[in-house]
Amino acid sequence: MLRGNQWKKKQLLIVSRDQALIDSITEKVSVVYEVTTEAAIHAAFNCALSLLPDTILFDKTSYNKVTDFKNLKNFKSTHFLTRSYLLVLSKREEIPMLNRRYKSIIDEFIPAIQDDERIAERIKKASFKNQVNFNYWYECFMGLFNLMAKPVLLLQQNAVLGMNDSFKKTFKIEQKDGLKLTDFVNIENKAKLKSSIRNFVRGKHHKAVTHTSILIGNDKVRNARISLSKLSRNITDQFIMIIDFAGEEYSINQAIGSRAGQIEKCFEENSELAEFCFTKREKEIMELLCKGYKTKEISETLFISPKTIEKHRSNIIKRTNSETILESVVFALNHKLIQSPFS
Repeated sequence: MLRGNQWKKKQLLIVSRDQALIDSITEKVSVVYEVTTEAAIHAAFNCALSLLPDTILFDKTSYNKVTDFKNLKNFKSTHFLTRSYLLVLSKREEIPMLNRRYKSIIDEFIPAIQDDERIAERIKKASFKNQVNFNYWYECFMGLFNLMAKPVLLLQQNAVLGMNDSFKKTFKIEQKDGLKLTDFVNIENKAKLKSSIRNFVRGKHHKAVTHTSILIGNDKVRNARISLSKLSRNITDQFIMIIDFAGEEYSINQAIGSRAGQIEKCFEENSELAEFCFTKREKEIMELLCKGYKTKEISETLFISPKTIEKHRSNIIKRTNSETILESVVFALNHKLIQSPFS
């Protein structure tokens, strides 16, 4: 027999004007959920902020206005509510359109043609789908994310997962979809930056500090001190970058770019981040690849096993953030990191 809080019901918020549906669903999921209901969407949002439900069921069939459904975005705009599993009950013919427009905020659609028993089963299954690992420090930090005065990015490798309000205001950005860290750094050799970031993520160090130039417009840059910090070893590849601007903004000119002093020192000043370079053996292999040598021929020429060659090829691809060895070779030639066979 379980005692105390060893077993606790999850929280379900139902947003609907259909009282018959509410009563039926409540009865069928009561073993798993404590159920709270709201008819008004704005009231439901305020209720969700207080309740922090594990699952939210939004009955689209109860609301006809387009704006009613758009207000549902609020349920995923607040950090602690992104952990809620959002189910939408809708007419079958509306689901494809809603999925295209709101795919990023809705976890699952339920066709309204299903009977209450099946709807209840889908809701109960959602309780298991939403069993995510809770990291206390990560959740606390994300709760304070938008209160920080300095521009802050949440990153996974080079990809931007989130940005606080200060960052959005500084860079005048609304959407983060598809944005990369390299989009904000005035550096032509972006592979060097990505490689450095990868080394930081994979390394044992929890923090790093360096200086670089940050793009704040199409032709404006500012010097900045950037601090990188991992939130936890349990958050795979996720870390934050805090920006401290130094000095006034200035226009890009010939003195600023990949050869500028502050760019050349980017990450080099921090021993925790490795400099981008190829080993002597990697250069030899790429130069032979340029000449059309196959793995067997490279093995015979350099007196190393095919297995060792494949390991070097894999390292070259990772180091250049490429998909294939051909892309890596082209990158090396373009940046004069290896000698061209045609020179």
